[in-house]
Amino acid sequence: MNEPPIVVIYAHPAPRRSRVNHPLAEALAELPHVAVRELYKLYVDYDIDVVAEQRLLSTAETVVLLFPVRWYSVPALMKLWLDDVLELGWAYGPGGTALRGKSMLAVVSAGGQADAYGPDGAHGHPIGDFLLPLEQTALQCGMSWMPPVVLHDADRADTDAVALHIEHVARHLTAPPLPPETQEWPASEVSGEDAQ
Repeated sequence: MNEPPIVVIYAHPAPRRSRVNHPLAEALAELPHVAVRELYKLYVDYDIDVVAEQRLLSTAETVVLLFPVRWYSVPALMKLWLDDVLELGWAYGPGGTALRGKSMLAVVSAGGQADAYGPDGAHGHPIGDFLLPLEQTALQCGMSWMPPVVLHDADRADTDAVALHIEHVARHLTAPPLPPETQEWPASEVSGEDAQ
């Protein structure tokens, strides 16, 4: 049996309260070419099985990071996953070629409205600025960074907005893959913290 070409690394510290990310993770898990790794379910003790995670990543074509923005960053367990799994000599540095040529996509939800992210907004920077560490991580690993898919105002998104977001992400992940140099995945910023 072939491994799925898309691996979704999903982290939400309170999935039962998630109105956006958890339903999205469940919908993506139904796609035949997608494997979803729910970090807070798999690693309640924060003891990550690095070998298992690396084995799955090595078979993937695209790695999707699915999470709610928490204090301008990723949830704690996703940060630990990045630190532990993307090892020197495996993911980057001398001999670290396991992820080279693959793609990374961030699918995020944010509590703030789209206009809060910008020079004149409450957060002072566009949402992409807060994702720069992930973009640089992808580039350091020799991966292509895809424009992120963002759902803004997620804690107030109604059922229709959430369904549209899920459909939008699923459509991205079912489109035929393009060579990295020709990828045109449009950045998606939709308006719709803890409820994410």
